[in-house]
Amino acid sequence: MSSPTSLLQLSLSTDSVGAVNDSLPPCAASGCGQPELCPLNQVQAGTAVRIKQLAAPPEVSHRLRELGFCEEQQVRLVSKHVNVICQVCNARLGLSHQLAQSILVEPLYPALA
Repeated sequence: MSSPTSLLQLSLSTDSVGAVNDSLPPCAASGCGQPELCPLNQVQAGTAVRIKQLAAPPEVSHRLRELGFCEEQQVRLVSKHVNVICQVCNARLGLSHQLAQSILVEPLYPALA
């Protein structure tokens, strides 16, 4: 018997995240022309990453840390469809693409084929 999977949706207004995303550092995802950090929403599904910076307003960053999205935390991107679904601290959490863009990561190893 399989256990049910539950998702927690964190939603924010686009006004609180949009201004911060205009000055993001470069990206390291495959196919991306930027060499250093990458927004979580640009990583391929199946890729394990390490969170390096939360580029969101302080109240949003605080809530992300409460959910387990802390600097140096390893997470795995499960899927990218309507929402970005990540496995963090043995739980799967759904984030909007805009919120995932404010989580800057470094890939640990490539996505599984």
